[in-house]
Amino acid sequence: MTQNAIFTRATSPLTIALFVLPQASILEVASALDPLRNANRHLGHEAYRWRVVTPDGQPVPLTCGIELPSSGNLADASGADALVVIAGYRLAEVATRPLIRDLRRIAPRFQLVGGVDAAPWVMARAGLLDGHRATVHWEDLEDLAAAHPEIDVVPDRYVIDRNRATIGGAAAASDFMLHLIHARHGAALARQVAASFLATVRKGTEPQIAPTRQDPALDPRVARAVAQMEAALDAPAPIPIIAASLGLSPRRLETLFRQNLGLTPGAYALGLRLAAARRMLTDTRHPLSEIALRTGFSSPATLSRAFRARFGQPPGSLRPAGFLSAQISHGGAGV
Repeated sequence: MTQNAIFTRATSPLTIALFVLPQASILEVASALDPLRNANRHLGHEAYRWRVVTPDGQPVPLTCGIELPSSGNLADASGADALVVIAGYRLAEVATRPLIRDLRRIAPRFQLVGGVDAAPWVMARAGLLDGHRATVHWEDLEDLAAAHPEIDVVPDRYVIDRNRATIGGAAAASDFMLHLIHARHGAALARQVAASFLATVRKGTEPQIAPTRQDPALDPRVARAVAQMEAALDAPAPIPIIAASLGLSPRRLETLFRQNLGLTPGAYALGLRLAAARRMLTDTRHPLSEIALRTGFSSPATLSRAFRARFGQPPGSLRPAGFLSAQISHGGAGV
């Protein structure tokens, strides 16, 4: 992680502009702002300032249906120390060519430009991550790396490289802000802020989805089986093979899955693969044949049958009108 000047001890206020795109998550906005608000509360003065800007300067609709008020458009972010872009779904519609052009033009005005969740896709399209280490929401890591070989894509929670920061999602946005608070005001304040939200201070280099695999509510053997399933969606191992790798019989593994998750191992693994297929259908331009390959189905027809059985509709019904003609090649994962 290469350090940036804003991550040094300071007494002067730091101003962050959040550039929130339509269909972003309210949790990501809160995860970016509330640690700063709470730090100000503990400090007793305004060490952190912020403003929210949107593409057209109007309130922006979020995924939950709430409209977030705005202080203006992207030009009104000028004067802030850092610009943090927050994006989620439907980038093919909201991250337009003029928006990407404007982002590329305004980026040099800030000490740091960052992106949360799907926003690294926007930054990449604007050429802002060329030659940098970066991350993105874990569901998009492979696609971002394939589409932009000029970027060193890593599966970290967040990455700071010179004047760029990329953040995998909502929880990682809180981690990033706690790191910023730690750097500017010390470990004690960062811990106070984390404790206010019943959170812990986590390093950016930690993997994004490790907490799911280490869920203390799950039997460790079930957690390890789930981790194997998540890691091999494109080539799912037979359940007896997974059971044997854990020193269990298939029947014992099924019992543990039913007790912990209420599903058989096979049903749970199929659900993971179909959820991944559904995300790719809504958020990427991959053809059905590639989606089937990436999610471990032998053919598009096999995927279509399983998809219809699970969701009650064919895969093609999830693709919006005009999707294939979208100018942006990938939509991001969102949360």
